[in-house]
Amino acid sequence: MFLDSVVVSGLIIVGLMVAFFAGFGYVGYKKYKKEVK
Repeated sequence: MFLDSVVVSGLIIVGLMVAFFAGFGYVGYKKYKKEVK
């Protein structure tokens, strides 16, 4: 049971990091495209 909670919390942290980087990269990409044009 303890291992399951550790794995779940780890997956949540990884998911949050991926979502954060994806959102950050998306915003940066849109800004970059705007500046190029």
